[in-house]
Formats: sequence, structure tokens, C-alpha cells
Amino acid sequence: MGGTRTDKSPYEAGLERNGANYVPLTPLSFLRRAAAVFPERTAWIHGGRQASYAAFYARCRRLASALAKRGIGPGDTVAIMSPNTPAMLEAHYGVPMCGAVLNALNYRLDAASLAFILDHAKARVLLTDRSFSPVIAGALAQAEAAPLVIDIDDAPEEGGDLLGGIEYETLLADGDPDYEWRWPEDEWEAISLNYTSGTTGNPKGVVYHHRGAYLNSLGDGVTWAMPHGPVYLWTLPMFHCNGWCFTWAVSAYAGTHVCLRKVEAGAIFQAIAEHRVTHFCGAPIVLSLLSNASKEERVPFDHRVEVMTAAAPPPAAVIARIESAGFHVTHVYGLTEVYGPATVCAWHDEWNALPLEEQAAFKARQGVPYATLDGLMVADSRTLAPVPPDGETMGEVFMRGNTVMKGYLANPKATEEAFAGGWFHTGDLGVVHADGYIELKDRAKDIIISGGENISTIEVEGALYRHPAVLEAAVVARPDETWGETPCAFVTLKDGEQVEEAALIEFCRGELARYKCPKTVVFGELPKTSTGKVRKYVLRERAAAL
Repeated sequence: MGGTRTDKSPYEAGLERNGANYVPLTPLSFLRRAAAVFPERTAWIHGGRQASYAAFYARCRRLASALAKRGIGPGDTVAIMSPNTPAMLEAHYGVPMCGAVLNALNYRLDAASLAFILDHAKARVLLTDRSFSPVIAGALAQAEAAPLVIDIDDAPEEGGDLLGGIEYETLLADGDPDYEWRWPEDEWEAISLNYTSGTTGNPKGVVYHHRGAYLNSLGDGVTWAMPHGPVYLWTLPMFHCNGWCFTWAVSAYAGTHVCLRKVEAGAIFQAIAEHRVTHFCGAPIVLSLLSNASKEERVPFDHRVEVMTAAAPPPAAVIARIESAGFHVTHVYGLTEVYGPATVCAWHDEWNALPLEEQAAFKARQGVPYATLDGLMVADSRTLAPVPPDGETMGEVFMRGNTVMKGYLANPKATEEAFAGGWFHTGDLGVVHADGYIELKDRAKDIIISGGENISTIEVEGALYRHPAVLEAAVVARPDETWGETPCAFVTLKDGEQVEEAALIEFCRGELARYKCPKTVVFGELPKTSTGKVRKYVLRERAAAL
């Protein structure tokens, strides 16, 4: 007869975790393996420069060694401000190799935001590309933190002043190419720190661990069915969720990273043709950029290129144009808090027979979970009761699993709220269709996603309210074929005041990072509820109809 066991299962007794059967997971292992197995294969290409996997590995070890020599180790934050250069790629390995945490900065932010991040992260080292010297100088002037500054002189012709006492290549020369780098003692250790804007406009520091970065990197490859040795073009900023973890994923497949300082149609087409690029990622703006490229910018190529896109769903017309030009689009969805993409619109062969418009409607859905994400549901925000799969009943999107962040750095209240009920609350509203695929319908906190960047409407409204002529302001997303969404401001002026749309937009440019500024301003009275709250859904309808 059955009963409660008091002894250990035979599958547990004497079968303990040890050094032979358990090693903490880390994506740093991908580079070590690629260098050992394919040492002569090209790891990265950057203009006329390139490096083999053996050289790439040695450079990353040099970086780790040089940082360790300067007292950098576990628990320290190393920030980097750079376009998609070899230095940015190498930081994704070299920084955690000495136990430190990588903070890749968003180079579209203004000095005040960057100063906040440097202070909040307690950055001890800042690697910065000279092209960003002016804004970094402004940030350092405002910050309390005084990190060791290392200049990256990748493109001298674009460079501003040298801000530090040492240049990146000189730093590497001081490091040991055979440095015995530090494997994480626990895969739960932090590997990187990525900041995301909340509705108040104050950035929150999202902490990633080695386990999540390892798993989501493999999830990227599995989801995209990446072949061995892909040629990946860096159009997606590496500061975005560590390049959606492709900084590590491409190396897991011993692929070639093709670096790109600037995202321009001509440069993308040239790289695709010259290096036979097989994969790249980006917001719908990148697809629009390519589909609207001039004849002079286009360079013919004769192979299919896989494109992964996220943020606002790509318009059907853009998908049609881009796929007819030799690109194949995969739509994913995720957030900074889940290492980038976490769901995919997994394609069914039978959908290929549908008219293009219907295909685009299917492709625009956010879909089903990555194989590496444990749970995905749309449910009531308070009770966590799942909504019916009718394609109509809205609820909040929830996720859970090993590819969900550790939490928000030094922000226990926000972390507790995000994980209430044992699920991560995305703040996005959506529905579930009969086939189990989810589709976003709204953003619970009115965040605008423009060109892949999150914009807080409250922050933009705050800037508008600082104009002396503004009485009331409300900001919503306006659909845009190029950027996905752009900020649209509805403004009520004070009695007797007059101001032109262009003047108000110019005022905002003095208050905010340029990409956060309204692209459209509509003057008039704001629609409100009986309790005085602005009816933003009405404004969204008006913005869409403009």
C-alpha cells in the first residue's frame, strides 16, 4: 500500500550535484567554444577590419584582464556608450568575464537621463565612443558618479574630444590574451543592466542573469531556425536588451557579426550583397527604410535574407514591399524585462495560401511563447483569471519563466509590483485568439513605441506643461508607417495665448531627447470624463484619423 515516504528516492540518494555534472549556465561559454572549434572563422567584420574567433576571444580576455587590473570585479558596473562596433560587441563578453555587470547605454538619451543612469547604476567605468563625447561630457558634469572614462576612437572623423586618460585599443594592449576569466559561481549572478523608461519618465534598471541570457540566446536561434554559421548584420542597436541577446546567440552558432555604425539603407544593401548577410533584426522603421530606398541606394543580391522585427506591428504594405524584395519577415514581441523577444508569430504553412492582406494580419500578431519561456497568458490584471480565447476579451499580458529579469535594480517596490501573483505583469493589453495566439490591442500605461524606443507620455506632457502658453496637454500615439508610432500632442492654450505648432515642437526639443518630442500638435479643448480625467482613447482615435 502507498504511503508517505520518509527516505530519499533512489534517484536522489547519492546522486548529488558536483563539478562533473553541474556547471552554471553562461552565454560566455558560446565564445569559448566557437574559438576552440572554429578559431580561424571570421567572428566580426567592421568596414575594412575583421577578426577571427581566436582573435575575438583573445581581445575579450584582454578587456577582462585590463578591467581586473584596475580593480573591477563582481558587483561592479561597467557602462558603455557606443554604436554597433567591435568594442560594443567585445564588452558583452569582456565585462562579465571579470565578473562585472555590463550597462549598455541608450545613445539616443539626453545628458540628464544618462547622468541619472550613471549614478543609479554606480558606474565605475565608462567606455564611450568619441562621437558621443558632447552628450557624455554633459552627463558627467551632472552626475555624482566619477567613473574611469575610456575613449573608443573607432571613427576619428566623427570624434569629439577625448574625455578619458586612455583609449580602448591601448587598454586592450595592457590586458592578457590568456587571462583566466571568471566563470559565474551561480548562474543567477547578474550579467547585464538595461534601463527602460516607466510612465513617470524615470528609467528603471532591469537586471539580467547569466541563466536567462544563455537561455534566451538559444531561444533566439531555435525560434528563427538559425543555421550553423549565420552572417548577422547589426542594424538593431546592441544597447536594446543586449541586442535582443543576439550579441551572444550569433556566437553560439559560430556566426559572423557584421558591425554597422549607422543604420542607412545604402550601407545595409551594400553589406547584404558584399558579405551575403543572412539575418538581421530591427523595428519596422528599418523595413520601411529599405522598402523606400532609392535606386541609387539599392544593391542587388540573389539570396533570401531573414528579418526579425518587433515593436509596433509592421504595416501590411511594408511587409508586402519588403518580402517582394528578397526579405522574409518574422514578427516577435517582448520587453526589456524579458531579455527582448519572448513570443513569436510562429508561421503555419497553410497561411501561405491566404491573400497578402490576410497573411499580414496573421503576421502582425504577437503569437506564442518562445520555447525558452515557461508561461504566457492574457488575464484579468487583478485576479489573474485568464480571458477566454475569443479574440475580443481584453486582458493584461503576463509572462513567467527563466527568461524573466531578476528584477529592477534598487527598486523593491517596482519589482514586487511587477511580480505580483507569481507572474510578470507586462502592462500591455491584448486578446487571445481561438488558436492560442495573442494579439496586443493597447498599452496599459500609454507608452509609445517609436522606432523601437519607449516614450513615456507623462514625460512628454511634463515638457509641454513647462511652456508658458500651455494650459493643458495630453499625449498619445499616432500610427506612423515609418516609425510605427510617433507622439501626438493635444494642447489647450491659456486664454489670450498663441503659439505655432512648430514653435511648441522646437520648445520640446530643448526639454527632451529629440526622438521623444511630439511630431504633431493639435490645439483645442481636451475631451474629459465626468471626473475630469482626459479620455485618451478618444484622442487616440483622433490621432489615427489625422
